[in-house]
Amino acid sequence: MTGDEPPSGTAGDHIEFHHNLIEKAVGVEHHHHYPPPPERAPGQIVEGDIPQRPPGFQPREQLLRRLAVLLDDGPPAKHADAGNGGAVAICAVAGTPGVGKTMLAASYAWACQAAGWPVVAWIAAESTDQIVTGLAALAERLGQRRPDDDAATAAARARSWLAATTRPALLVFDNAADVAVVRRWCPATGATRALITTRNRAFLRSYQPLEVGVFTLDQAQAFLHRRTGLDDPGGAAELATELGHLPLALAQAASVIARLHLDYPSYLDLLHAFPIGDYLPAHDGDAYPAGTAQAIMLSITQAEASLPSAPHLLAMLSVLSPAGIPLTVLSAGSKAGSHPVHLRETLAALADNCLISFSEDGATVLMHRLVQRVLRERATHHGHLSAALARAVGLLQAFNATLPYGAGSWAARAQVETLIDQTNTVYHWALAGGDLPTELLALRGWCGRYLYDLADLTRAIPLFEATLADHERVLGADHPSTLASRNNLAGVYREAGNLGRAISLFEAALAGHERVLGADHPDTLTSRGNLAGTYRAAGNLGRAIPLYEATLAGRERVLGGDHPGALTIRNDLAHAYQAAGDLGRAIPLYEATLADCERVLGGDHPHTLISRINLATAYCAAGDLRRAIPLLEATLADCERVLGGDHPHTLQSRINLAHAYETAGDLGRAIPLYEATLADRERVLGGDHPDTLTSRNNLAHAYHAAGDLRRAIPLYEATLADRERVLDADHPDTLTSRNNLAHAYHAAGDLRRAIPLYESTVADRERVLDADHPDTLTSRNNLAHAYHAAGDLRRAIPLYESTLADCERVLGGDHPHTLTSRNNLAGAYETAGDLGRAIPLYEATLADCEGVLGADHPTTRTVRRNLEAAAAATHRGAGGRRRVPPRRGKYPSS
Repeated sequence: MTGDEPPSGTAGDHIEFHHNLIEKAVGVEHHHHYPPPPERAPGQIVEGDIPQRPPGFQPREQLLRRLAVLLDDGPPAKHADAGNGGAVAICAVAGTPGVGKTMLAASYAWACQAAGWPVVAWIAAESTDQIVTGLAALAERLGQRRPDDDAATAAARARSWLAATTRPALLVFDNAADVAVVRRWCPATGATRALITTRNRAFLRSYQPLEVGVFTLDQAQAFLHRRTGLDDPGGAAELATELGHLPLALAQAASVIARLHLDYPSYLDLLHAFPIGDYLPAHDGDAYPAGTAQAIMLSITQAEASLPSAPHLLAMLSVLSPAGIPLTVLSAGSKAGSHPVHLRETLAALADNCLISFSEDGATVLMHRLVQRVLRERATHHGHLSAALARAVGLLQAFNATLPYGAGSWAARAQVETLIDQTNTVYHWALAGGDLPTELLALRGWCGRYLYDLADLTRAIPLFEATLADHERVLGADHPSTLASRNNLAGVYREAGNLGRAISLFEAALAGHERVLGADHPDTLTSRGNLAGTYRAAGNLGRAIPLYEATLAGRERVLGGDHPGALTIRNDLAHAYQAAGDLGRAIPLYEATLADCERVLGGDHPHTLISRINLATAYCAAGDLRRAIPLLEATLADCERVLGGDHPHTLQSRINLAHAYETAGDLGRAIPLYEATLADRERVLGGDHPDTLTSRNNLAHAYHAAGDLRRAIPLYEATLADRERVLDADHPDTLTSRNNLAHAYHAAGDLRRAIPLYESTVADRERVLDADHPDTLTSRNNLAHAYHAAGDLRRAIPLYESTLADCERVLGGDHPHTLTSRNNLAGAYETAGDLGRAIPLYEATLADCEGVLGADHPTTRTVRRNLEAAAAATHRGAGGRRRVPPRRGKYPSS
């Protein structure tokens, strides 16, 4: 066999996700006037939510100069080339909450922007996900992110770019929590300066330290004078002492003084009389810096008294991400509630009260963590935290309703990351409060689905695992939402190639659906189809086909024969028949399904085009190239016209046509088409996308078929290395690449490399897929043939015999793999001089091939030639023993 991966139809075996009945709403987009972003130098990239300069901003020149020295930079200035040979300059800025660490970092970032630094990036760093998401967004701005990159891969590309650049760049990790996580994602060398703001003093021991304290008396007096307009140094000094010179607390006080037109003594009277115990629980020790809780709470109550919508908005902001809440999120919520103009007015007033601020471009709302904490503690103290969480969940549901899913997720990946970050924050506070509403669990499911759509399985799997555990704990194992969650987790395991875990979960989900919802419920039918598809992917056609048949019967009975779900399962069943070698049932079912798709959906519907591709590949498998090639050519033209030249279905159609040309021996048309499709997939999907790797494998096989092993072997080797890196060493596609490379070594006569590689592939497939999987049987056949070619008939013949017996038991006597095994065993008998066993076996195999595959099928022609040669050897007598193995038949797939 060749070990090739001939392309299959694109519609088979869909994983159907349950969406918890969330419907997408289409709303009218409202446009608001926000402060324009600061001017950028030509080509300058500024990424992330750098805070705006606040009212009455107090520059801290001494700290800025110290920071510049620690970053080995001097004051930020224009640079031509800073070199990249040394270690990157990293400074950790630490201090207690509210002292202005973030504003100091922002001051440095503003200076770098003004100096025209090419890249200034601001990364929220409280969690690994935030860092990865921020760096991935930077990679996109830098032009480094490829279409198939998940967030971690894109983040690594940004880190590599920052480590290699010779021009100055600033990377800020704001509110970093874990030294090891930041170290992993921070470039180690280059001209980039890295600035870390943190409350974790461990950073001070790992990097150049800079501790930020409270304002000096002069700074506090200057800030209060600028912010309030009061010329009373003594009163300012008294207030500063009362609030411990803490910048955040002074900002709260100044906003109240300015708005109510108070003097300093009057404000202090209000502060001293404020009944903080009515709002916040009593704390042991100093939970807040001196006077800070009172100052914040006084500012909150004053704002709420004059702004009717402020209480609910502030409570909601307190449980959303401290990294910032985009106005697009808040505006999505306003469409279902207050008018967006009222939202903008309220936000502006809250900013005037120093309870929130905005990012530089005005697109993101920021709330200090101390303010968020005070608001959450008040809500908890009054029993209102659940209501705040519910409002936040409702907001995120409204935002989610604006996002596309499926193929559209890639275009909206920035918004998807926003939804995930906000949902994670709400989930954290809900979990801490011991209350996980079902709507929040549904949102978490959506986040996992988006990660699945983005092929970010590294994050999707743990998210789905946690979501399933939450469903089971909160709703119980048999709740319909829990069953849907189990189905979704199984789907991502299957996508990741972990078929063992996928099957066990799909089996449990199906049993639960049948028990709870009944055998004919649509969700039960979906679960049954998913399990059937996973059995088929695992090579267990004996269980897949009956399950497909039952699912089809159920969907036709419940939904009707013309329902798209019924048409999909009919296509999947035909695909399973084809995989089992039963083209007698596969082709008529494909033909009937195509006719129904054309009648029900129309000739240009994507499902119809897919159905046409699948029928053509079945004709190709049957050796009926006279029907396969014209159908594939026409379908490719339709795909290009309807879907466009870069659509995945179009690219798949092109691959299938190339494979048909190759099967027909027309390598002059096959190879250029393979080459062009590989180039398109690399451009559209990226070099590491699984479909791109499959294209690379198919092109290598075409070179192999053309006898061009000088190009085939290096391409096979590179594809194997990429699959081991991208998919892992045990993924079924990686094992296929290993088998294919061994086959190429074999064809090149390099049996010293081929046989050990075949042996390890057999062992790995038996371990990963099991001994009876069709791919394992393929590998065993290939290993036997390598032994045969090496003249080691003592190992070849027993392995051929056991493989044939297993093929007959597992696949049936008429399966193409079985017919190939029978031909190969006959060839080994012939080589051993045992024509008495070889010729009858050839004769029986030829009769079966003609009956099953037809007289003109390539395998039939191979067996016929082998029989004729063996018969000729019989006429020549005993000297007719072959020294070279006869031609093997080809398994159609590996």
